[in-house]
Amino acid sequence: MYRYSKKIEFSKPEIRDLIRSLFVIGWAYTIVTFGFNITLQFALMLILSLATAGTAFLFHELAHKIAAHRYGCEAEFRSDTKMLIFTLILSFLGMIFFAPGAVYISGSLTKREYGIVSAAGPGANLVMALLFLAMALMFPGGFLQAAGIIGLSLNAWIAMFNMIPFGNFDGIKIWRWSKIAYFGILLASFGLMASTYLLNGSL
Repeated sequence: MYRYSKKIEFSKPEIRDLIRSLFVIGWAYTIVTFGFNITLQFALMLILSLATAGTAFLFHELAHKIAAHRYGCEAEFRSDTKMLIFTLILSFLGMIFFAPGAVYISGSLTKREYGIVSAAGPGANLVMALLFLAMALMFPGGFLQAAGIIGLSLNAWIAMFNMIPFGNFDGIKIWRWSKIAYFGILLASFGLMASTYLLNGSL
């Protein structure tokens, strides 16, 4: 049962950390896929990365915040400077690793509520993946299809990655709450990831 009606607010540090993380992820994904070469093509790829990898991160974290807020908790995103630097270093080595920070929650939650708040992040990525899938199917054989496939694969991958059932990942909290929800999200993530291979064959 929802317990909170207060308007969701964003502090200046939270906005700063969200923007900083968004741009680091965009730069990292651009470097991995395009290389580091400041050209017009690099700038266009950066815009594409922000619209795909960046939004995948952003909506994941915002979903956690909104869900926690609906259950009466205060929640704010905080970036991790060391992990942001690590993300950039790995990008120059050709590797993608997104762990820019986390949403920190203050308040009391039941096991079920904590599971739902945790599931909100991967759930948001699944919704985004479906939207990008629709985009790829609606615009075959061109730039928009390629962008749709990138958005689809990144959102499916982030959802799947966060279902790791240990540590501080969303997966362990969802597992403790509901095995049905856990396997449902995991299978949906695998299915959407598999669809990228089918779509890549149509490019």
